[in-house]
Amino acid sequence: MNPRTSLGKALFLFLVLQYAGQAVAQRQMEYLDRGVVAVRTGADSVYVSWRLLGTEPDNIAFNVYRTTGKSKAVKLNKTPITQSTNYVDTKVDVTQPTTYFVKPVLNGKEQNMSELVEVWAQNYLSIPLKTPQGYTPNDASVGDLDGDGKYEVILHQAGQGRDTPSRGFTDEPIFQAYKLDGTLLWTINLGKNIREGAHYTQFIVIDLDGDGKAEFACKTADGTTDGTGKVIGDKSKDWRDADGKILQGPEFFTVFNGQTGAAMATVDYIPGRGNLGGWGGVGGNGENDNNGNRVDRFVAGAAYLDGKLPSVLMCRGYYGRSVIAAWDYRNGKPTSRWVFDSKDGKNPYSGMGNHGLSIADVDQDGKDEVIYGSMVVDDNGQGLFTTGLRHGDALHVTDLDISRPGLEVFGIHENEHNTSGPGAALYDAKTGEILWKGLEGTDVGRGVAADIDPSNLGAEMWFSGSNGLLNLKGEKIGPNPTSTNFLVWWDGDLTRELLDGNHIDKYKTGRLFTAQGCSSNNWTKSTPALSADILGDWREEVIFRTTDNKELRIFTTTAPTTRRFPTLMHDPQYRMAIAWQNVAYNQPPHPSFHLGEGMKPIKRTPITVTRSKNSK
Repeated sequence: MNPRTSLGKALFLFLVLQYAGQAVAQRQMEYLDRGVVAVRTGADSVYVSWRLLGTEPDNIAFNVYRTTGKSKAVKLNKTPITQSTNYVDTKVDVTQPTTYFVKPVLNGKEQNMSELVEVWAQNYLSIPLKTPQGYTPNDASVGDLDGDGKYEVILHQAGQGRDTPSRGFTDEPIFQAYKLDGTLLWTINLGKNIREGAHYTQFIVIDLDGDGKAEFACKTADGTTDGTGKVIGDKSKDWRDADGKILQGPEFFTVFNGQTGAAMATVDYIPGRGNLGGWGGVGGNGENDNNGNRVDRFVAGAAYLDGKLPSVLMCRGYYGRSVIAAWDYRNGKPTSRWVFDSKDGKNPYSGMGNHGLSIADVDQDGKDEVIYGSMVVDDNGQGLFTTGLRHGDALHVTDLDISRPGLEVFGIHENEHNTSGPGAALYDAKTGEILWKGLEGTDVGRGVAADIDPSNLGAEMWFSGSNGLLNLKGEKIGPNPTSTNFLVWWDGDLTRELLDGNHIDKYKTGRLFTAQGCSSNNWTKSTPALSADILGDWREEVIFRTTDNKELRIFTTTAPTTRRFPTLMHDPQYRMAIAWQNVAYNQPPHPSFHLGEGMKPIKRTPITVTRSKNSK
């Protein structure tokens, strides 16, 4: 055989195999419908908004149709809409029942119509709740539990809780799943052997096995009752001590069927408690204890560790020893993918954790890394680097600095009990290079990084003690924002708004929106039940509980915009952020790209979508 021919065939085969491997490694995400919403905005006007999907080409356009009474549908736009995914209908007959639908247009040809939607009378969708007596609707997540392309809401109903150092008994943590029309799908009671509180009851909702339906996963124990009434472990056991703490007895990890709440598989939780005094020492808080404070600090997440399907991350500890256990759920069985353990406190990764985590592909290899405060763990479970900045309470990961390639991490840090270091810092997500640090020796409790000022390209930083809005070099460029909490894309421009309590403010402008009759959660944290791109275009919805705890309300913007992006829920980093948003000290989500003033065209992460047998 001609050597050149042989070499050419070998090269061709290599390229084919390489391409095939890349195609297989594409992240598999949930199928979503068009997500159309129509909201009455005036006596004769309706705002209509819909999704551009992450799998659709850039040249796709849309037509909007209205039906009034029993008349035939009328196309509202003269030419296909290409510059946005919203439309304001200003000629509505309010005396007649009105519905809307959208048809995509590709290469001049209309495609299948979207679902038909009725007009909301106000800019929120009400989900009536069956809240147990003495409980309060708390953190929520979303997932397509039944595979129909629409999200369901999974809600943590919280009773009396306790912080980990506190003595006293708690109520049993309860989770419920609701369809958007208020249908209660299931209730799961974690039982008396799981303590209620922000540091105990972490839960993840995501499609783990790629069947197009999301699972629900969390830590369980003796007496946990699933959505069908089946009890996990030994219901007769009560492992609570005289202080109400649970420092003995088995600990489990359970994956539940998202549609029925049935426990599909239960295994031993990793890691176990071990030595109660083995979880402190080196770190953001240099002390230690053996009373269940540091050993029972949990966070959780989900990540594309194999580049294809999400894995669940169950984490324990961050003041000293930190352990991250990665679980796969495939073919009905949970298996341990890897366990990262900072061991005995002598390891440089000890004490570098956080009251939360973030997930991102920091090295652009198609697989996710775990940003756990001041350290990053690679997709294979090996430590990538640690900055040595110790643990903190808030974390933000995205393309903050548009003058540099890749992602950056902004975090705040505690300095107490004879420890010292910066109270806030910015570092390169891939290398750990510290780009800026400030407030040396200060314990900083709140901090945010996002693009809220259009006059400054890239993101800004502000935090407790910053005394103003700072650019990424630490230079003051404006007054303090009105809150240091959550974020939301709400109005029509590219900068992000300030979400705090039950209201939304714009930097230097003031109040844009107040959710009347609604309350936030988590005491001084003042966080929503959830904020995510759930419906309509790329802007985010906010879910609040009503003050009487009888319903959830999903609020959506009605501000027109000429900006058009694929739904943020088809950006894998943002989608994983929604999965972990409820964890511990809730943090706002960020995408894998800079969405703000001066942004470049979005480089989409290649994805495939899974349609279950239930989807049409």
